[in-house]
Amino acid sequence: MNNKIEICEASVVDPEKVNRVKGKLPDLKDVHDLSETFKALGDATRLKIVLALAQEELCVCDLATVANISVSAISHQLRILKGLKIVAFRKSGKKVYYSLEDNHIENLVNEAMNHILE
Repeated sequence: MNNKIEICEASVVDPEKVNRVKGKLPDLKDVHDLSETFKALGDATRLKIVLALAQEELCVCDLATVANISVSAISHQLRILKGLKIVAFRKSGKKVYYSLEDNHIENLVNEAMNHILE
């Protein structure tokens, strides 16, 4: 195994390509927000919640049972996911039901799953 680090010795920058790519990148706030979304989905418990909610709307008790953790732990994770607009909720009497905010996160997770299954 070769542990040698390859170095670009040409040190030639193509300013047209660099400017073209920079012009297409999102602003720093959007990059930060995207990073926070990936961080949230990088946690196995939160990912399990998202995968469960991609199946159907669930209450906290149902989610706790599915994830095999306490209701208080689920509530903590749901606060994070709500703050990032990944999950939404609706109240029905004394119960609160959770669902995915929209299909973007579900699509993202499905694409990632397809990637690892290839």
